[in-house]
Amino acid sequence: MSDAKPTLLKADELGRIEIIERDGVRMIRRDVRAARWWARAFAKRAAAREARALAKLDGIDGVPALLGWDGRELLRSYIGGLPMQQAKPRDVAYYRDALRLLAQLHRRGIVHNDLAKEPNWLVRTDGRPALVDFQIAWTRGRRGRLFRLLAREDLRHLLKHKRTYCDHALSERQHAMLKTPAPHSRLWRATGKRLYKFIARRLFGYWDNEGKGRVRD
Repeated sequence: MSDAKPTLLKADELGRIEIIERDGVRMIRRDVRAARWWARAFAKRAAAREARALAKLDGIDGVPALLGWDGRELLRSYIGGLPMQQAKPRDVAYYRDALRLLAQLHRRGIVHNDLAKEPNWLVRTDGRPALVDFQIAWTRGRRGRLFRLLAREDLRHLLKHKRTYCDHALSERQHAMLKTPAPHSRLWRATGKRLYKFIARRLFGYWDNEGKGRVRD
């Protein structure tokens, strides 16, 4: 029996993301060969960064396994479930497990850096959390002051989602953290965020709270 036809998840200036099957195994392919010529170098660097992050997170339940990266396509294991904005998780256990998952990332020296986007959080078929899209992750491994600031923002973004879907379960300490973003986050909102939104929307077709990009011809 031949492998199934690829299922397109996203196509934009940075390439294509598809569900594929090889030898009967379902996986996710990020194909940077399909990136626009002017974005191809950036797309390749982003995919290489994701490959490094996944390699360092090998064996963690809730993170895709790296299956291959040859400079043209990145292959990672498929995790069944729904993105957060569709599943709308309201179970306190989901956020407890998500906190544990983040702690595992940070112990390995990885910060995700893009957890404000709900599509990067999955609710698996058994209700547990998973994380995808490590293109802008911190992979240096050094746990200095900047690492701690970025790791705190990972946590704060998770708490923002918890506030959206499970507000009653937030502790006083978590409420306080939500009110005190890191200095670099405050600076970003005051300066660079508008430019980022303009570039993301005009060039890449990204929109707030969606993160899906546009499917281009």
